[in-house]
Amino acid sequence: MIAAETNRESLSPESLSIDEFLARELNKDLLRFSTAGSVDDGKSTLIGRLLYDARGIYDDQLDSIRKSKVNRSSGAIDFSLLTDGLRAEREQGITIDVAYRYFSTPRRKFIIADTPGHEQYTRNMATGASTAQLAIVLVDARNGVLPQTRRHATISALLGIPRLVLAVNKMDLVDYSREVFEKIRSDFFAFTSDFGFEEIQPIPISALEGENVARRGGQMHWYGGPALLEYLETVPVSEDTRSRPLRFPVQYVIRPDQHFRGYAGQIASGTLRVGDRVAVLPSGQSSRVASITTFDGDMQSAHAPMSVTVTLEDERDISRGDMLTHLDDQPYVSRRFEANLVWMTEDPLAAGRSLLLKHSAQQVSARVHSIESRLDIGTMERKPAATLSLNDIGTVRIDASRPIFFDRYRDNRLTGAFILIDPLTNSTVGAGMIQSAVRRQTVDLGHVTPEERYARNGHGPALLALANGPLALRLERRLFDHGCQVIAAAQGAHTAALYAAGLIVISPSFTGERAIDLNHLPLPGDEEAAVDAIMAYLEQNGILATDRFSSGEGI
Repeated sequence: MIAAETNRESLSPESLSIDEFLARELNKDLLRFSTAGSVDDGKSTLIGRLLYDARGIYDDQLDSIRKSKVNRSSGAIDFSLLTDGLRAEREQGITIDVAYRYFSTPRRKFIIADTPGHEQYTRNMATGASTAQLAIVLVDARNGVLPQTRRHATISALLGIPRLVLAVNKMDLVDYSREVFEKIRSDFFAFTSDFGFEEIQPIPISALEGENVARRGGQMHWYGGPALLEYLETVPVSEDTRSRPLRFPVQYVIRPDQHFRGYAGQIASGTLRVGDRVAVLPSGQSSRVASITTFDGDMQSAHAPMSVTVTLEDERDISRGDMLTHLDDQPYVSRRFEANLVWMTEDPLAAGRSLLLKHSAQQVSARVHSIESRLDIGTMERKPAATLSLNDIGTVRIDASRPIFFDRYRDNRLTGAFILIDPLTNSTVGAGMIQSAVRRQTVDLGHVTPEERYARNGHGPALLALANGPLALRLERRLFDHGCQVIAAAQGAHTAALYAAGLIVISPSFTGERAIDLNHLPLPGDEEAAVDAIMAYLEQNGILATDRFSSGEGI
């Protein structure tokens, strides 16, 4: 710790010029973390102590806290009052709302979300932890792991938080017992073993006394790990959103005059460059990026999470809620999906309920198709359920009124998350994490066989993936003029029915073994020649009947 303290002093603002100080502050990385635990585990006290020891409190705030007559039993300074901002919170000594606090050290900047511990306010915990890169779950050393501790750890895992700190607090009240700490650590690791956390760091602390908070104390010599602040300053925080597939939801179309049409939004993931060929969802049309503009001027490239305005080389029908992606790595496009859902209102959720679904930059009407299961926090088992009550966590299937463009939550937190809104009260009633697209049940083919459809249509069914929008439309016209049953449409729940009916379906992207990917064919630049090459390819692979199409005449 002497070396760490020496390094900390060498980074102090007093040793830097103003330019060096500003440059250092600008280049610091940012860690967002949340705190959670049961009532009276000491979350607010821990955050207050952390701010105090890290010198993140202004003098007037400290003077106000010292003069407070609330809860003076905590000592000369009640650190919890630094984050319990509501009058009701101070009177009851609990956290109700999510309290955000900002501070920095010479190594890193931090945003803290102090979330409620009471079961009644679990929905606020889900809100506060939704953007966190790390979660601190507190456990009172006297009480051990409680059901609410399990609930908070479960929500943290569902929200995709990669790292978790198990902070065993109030060690001073159990005489800094190593046996107590090891028992809690063992119990916690036992029920989180299958949660998929990249790392769980257990730390014994006393927030009131400052033991192992900002620096290691002298009461727990048996503990050889880092203090809490030391861990927060050194834990990796990069989410590597730049290397993920491009997702650019359009939030606003800027049209100041007839010479400019720009599409504004925040890049959810990936990197976008001038000249990139992009697909527009849901239309499937494609174009090239003509320019990328920000408040500071034009750029040659931009990456997540930058907010930019993009112009395209071609005129395309694009509105709020549409999405730009690269041609070779597109999201799921579907009306139906399965998701984990945290229900956040007292009115129970039942299958068949109609709600508004807000996903990325679009909002659509949706219906809860079914409730597949409810998670039993005590046993961590998923059990059948007809309804979800306040703070329940369940798996549901949802039908949206129109296709949405999404990734699985574990692959992309921004395009895999959504909220449900009550259309009557406009209040948020659920927060969801998409797990997968859902295919509809197999269509009953009746008594008409695929062979009979082939003989009638002159072709078999096909799912053709072609991201070049204009070329896809030209191919659709050519096939239709030749008598084919064909449609160009975005992939969705209807795809299986169209395929079963013997149609050729053209879409920007398809998933599954039956899909034929035309995007990687070596096609000529001329669209008519490209269509000729595709027609020949379909004949060679038995999709089109050679004797009916090789002459170039329609049926």
